[in-house]
Amino acid sequence: MYKTVVKVDGMMCGMCESHVNEAVPLKKVTSSHGKGITEIISEDKIDEEAVKKAIDDTGYKVLSIETQPYEKKKFSLFGRK
Repeated sequence: MYKTVVKVDGMMCGMCESHVNEAVPLKKVTSSHGKGITEIISEDKIDEEAVKKAIDDTGYKVLSIETQPYEKKKFSLFGRK
């Protein structure tokens, strides 16, 4: 799995976050106008140029894209051993 962090300029509210989330046709996408980022969790590496174009086409500006391996956090009801 991979986590991609996209720095996005121009998001000012929750509606802006929704526009960006809807523009990226992937399963797990979350945006924060306060942080100015969109996070994408994906099984495979994403096509960064396609994501940049999709977001730019909505009127927001992609400042940078960074992808790194991602491992789901494991949760245990019994604590660590």
